[in-house]
Amino acid sequence: MYLKRPAGGLAFCLFYLASCFTNKYVLSVLKFTYPTLFQGWQTLVGGLLLHVSWKLGWVEINLCSRSEILSWLPASVLFVGIIYAGSRALSSLPIPMFLTVHNAAEVITCGFQKFVQKETSHLKVCSVLFLLVAAVCLPLCDTQFDPNGYLWALIHLICVGAYKVFHKLWKPSSLSDLDQQYINYVFSVVLLASASHPAGDLFSALDFPFLYFYRFHSSCCASGLLGFFLMLHTVKLKSSTTSGQYAAWSFLAKVITASLSPLFFVMTANVLTISCLVISGIGEALLVYTERTGT
Repeated sequence: MYLKRPAGGLAFCLFYLASCFTNKYVLSVLKFTYPTLFQGWQTLVGGLLLHVSWKLGWVEINLCSRSEILSWLPASVLFVGIIYAGSRALSSLPIPMFLTVHNAAEVITCGFQKFVQKETSHLKVCSVLFLLVAAVCLPLCDTQFDPNGYLWALIHLICVGAYKVFHKLWKPSSLSDLDQQYINYVFSVVLLASASHPAGDLFSALDFPFLYFYRFHSSCCASGLLGFFLMLHTVKLKSSTTSGQYAAWSFLAKVITASLSPLFFVMTANVLTISCLVISGIGEALLVYTERTGT
């Protein structure tokens, strides 16, 4: 079966859905478009919860090698690019459009595997072409076309692809996924906090109309907690399943999130945009198949 470990997988899907919807609500409905503050808050909450979990013995983190920590910092820079550009893009684009562009990051990893490692199959190349065609055609067909949103989505795509390539090239094995995420959190908090004033977010946020509203506070708290639990369940699911099984659960989470989002957030679509979304889904389904079969 493609979907094993249903409890862990379903929990992952639930947190993925809730995290995406909460972020979209804060960014697009409340219009809190200050990414250095919003993403800084999320990484601060995630970092603190991970640190507390470590000290209580609930998770294991080993950061004894300074050289390996320093060698991981380029990935942390890319991680900041992923969350910053992703926040900018999600504030402007409907969730299905954002995920369609996000999926095209596989073009970068597949290109690296084909031209550098010489190990990509024809079926995987075909699946990536589906993702690329969908991502390229979508802005041309989108009736809600937002050039700024798609520009940030492109930057997000590049950072995601580069992060995955760096992870493949990175050799030391003593840093676990939680070690890497802990470094990402700490680096992100420092960098985003330092950038909040130069970016103008620090003082602009004082004029945010919902700054003292309970729904803003509760949504921000929920976003931090959900992001942390999504990270934990992602790490747990990756460690307890094969890459093909994880890819299947990730695909299911995206399909559920994209399918339900029009019920909660404004989205205008036509036949062409729906076709792009379907083509992207077919491409990712083929990727899941290649991961499962190793072809």
